[in-house]
Amino acid sequence: MTWTRFFACAAFIAVSDLGPAVSAAQRPNFVFIYTDDQRWDALGVVQKEQQDAARFPWFQTPHLDRLAAEGVRFRNAFAVCSLCSPSRAAFLTGRYNHHNGIVNNHTPFPVDAVTWPSLLRAAGYTTGYVGKWHMNGQTGKRPGFDYSASFIGQGRYVDCPFEIDGKATPTSGWVDDVSTDFAIEFIKRHRERPFALIVGFKSAHGPFDPPPRLAEKYAGAVAKKVPNYDLPAIYKGEFDGGQPAAKGKKAGKKGGGKKAAGAAQGAVDGPGKMRGYFGCLAAVDENVGKLLATLDELKLAENTVVVFTSDNGFYFGEHTLGDKRSAYEESLRVPLLVRCPLLGAAAKGKLIDQMALNIDLAPTLLDLAGVKIPDEMQGASWRPLLEGKQPPWRQSFFYEYFYERPYAIPTLLAVRTAEAKLIRYPGHDDWTELFDLKTDPYETKNLAGDPAAKDLLAKMQAEFDSQQGATGYFVPEFADKAPEQTP
Repeated sequence: MTWTRFFACAAFIAVSDLGPAVSAAQRPNFVFIYTDDQRWDALGVVQKEQQDAARFPWFQTPHLDRLAAEGVRFRNAFAVCSLCSPSRAAFLTGRYNHHNGIVNNHTPFPVDAVTWPSLLRAAGYTTGYVGKWHMNGQTGKRPGFDYSASFIGQGRYVDCPFEIDGKATPTSGWVDDVSTDFAIEFIKRHRERPFALIVGFKSAHGPFDPPPRLAEKYAGAVAKKVPNYDLPAIYKGEFDGGQPAAKGKKAGKKGGGKKAAGAAQGAVDGPGKMRGYFGCLAAVDENVGKLLATLDELKLAENTVVVFTSDNGFYFGEHTLGDKRSAYEESLRVPLLVRCPLLGAAAKGKLIDQMALNIDLAPTLLDLAGVKIPDEMQGASWRPLLEGKQPPWRQSFFYEYFYERPYAIPTLLAVRTAEAKLIRYPGHDDWTELFDLKTDPYETKNLAGDPAAKDLLAKMQAEFDSQQGATGYFVPEFADKAPEQTP
C-alpha cells in the first residue's frame, strides 16, 4: 500500500456542482466547532433530559443549549475511531481511517488529501482553520485552508505559541479564548463572501486546566455512579501495550476485584478531574456563545450553518477506564448539534435518533453548499434528516481502533446497531463481547458465551461481516504493530 493510493488528487477530484438549488450568492457559510474528549452527555441539555440517570446533573451549558434549541440535536452520534487525530481525519475526509491514512496520533495529515474544506475552497469559499490540529505535532499552514491560526500538537492551556499561516507567533491568555478571538477575526474579515471555518478547541483534553475565571466553578462536584463503574474492560490487565505490566493487579475476566478497580476509578473520576474537565467545558460554552453573538451582530446567523461536536467520547470510571479508544458507549458517543437556518422550521429545535457518524460531516457540508460529493467519501449527508424527511438510513455501523504504541488498548473492531453491539479483538476470540443495548445500556453483561443469546450472536456476526466488507476494511501498513498480548 502507498500514500498515493489513498491521497492522489487525481483519484479523488470532485468538481463543483452548485446546481439550481444553490446559487453562488445563496451559498451558506459554515462554522464547524469541535472539542477534544467531550462525552456525548457532557451537555446541560442532555443532563436535563436524563433526569435521575444523569451522571453530572450540576453541569450547565447555556450557549450550547441555545444551539440545540435553535437547531437539531443528534442523540446517537458516534466516532468510527475514538481517538484524536483519526477522528479529526475522518471529519475532514469523510472516510474510514484505514483509507484516509491516519490511525494514530503520531502520523502527519497528508498535505494532498482531499477534504471538504479543500473542495469548498476550489468552489470559491474562503477557508480557515483555528486552534488544535494535533496530527503528530505537524507544523505549517494547515493543508486545504486559505488561513490557519493553529498550534503544534497538544499545545498548552496558557500562553500557547500559535502558528499564523505557519509563522510562529506568541500569544497570551487561555488557549481556547485565544482561538475564539482568531475565529472571530476571521469571520469579520471574510463576512462579505462565503466562508468555511473550523474551530478546534483544546478543551477538554488533559491535563484539565480551566481559565482562572472558571477554575472553581465545579470544585467539589461529584459524578453519579453508574452500573458499569466496577466492571473492568475485558482486556484490562490482560494486555499491557508494551508497558511494564503491573504484577498481581490483573483486572480482566480472570479477576482483579472491586478494591483494585476502586483505586483506578479514583484516579479517573475524582473531584479534581470533575473540576478541571467541566471547568474547561464551561469555558468552551462561553466561547461558543461569543461565536454565536458574532454571527448575530454581523447579521450572518441566518446564512451560516453551525455544527458542534467532539472528536471522541471519554470514560470517567466506566469499565474502570479513564481515556477513550475502546468500543464501549462512553468512548464511541459524541455530542452533535447542527444549526441550519436555511432549511427553515424543519431543522429547528428537533431531536434526531438515527445514527450519525463523524464521516458524515464532509458529505453533509458539501451537500449543503451544492458541491459534488466524491464517490470515495463513505459517510452520508444529514441533509434529508435535517429537512425532517425519513430517508432510508443506516441501521448499523462499523468501528475500528488500531493499537497505538505504547497504550494498553489492543486492536479491536465492532459493529453497533440501535439495539446491540458486537466487539471483536483480533487474535483473542476469548475476549469477544456481545451486549444487548436495549436491556443493558451500560454494557454490564457479556452475552457472547450465553447459549440463550446464540441467535443474537449469529445476527450480529453477520452484520459485522457485512459492515466490515462494506467499509473495505484492512490493516494498513501505517498502523503500529502490536506487541504480543501479555497475560
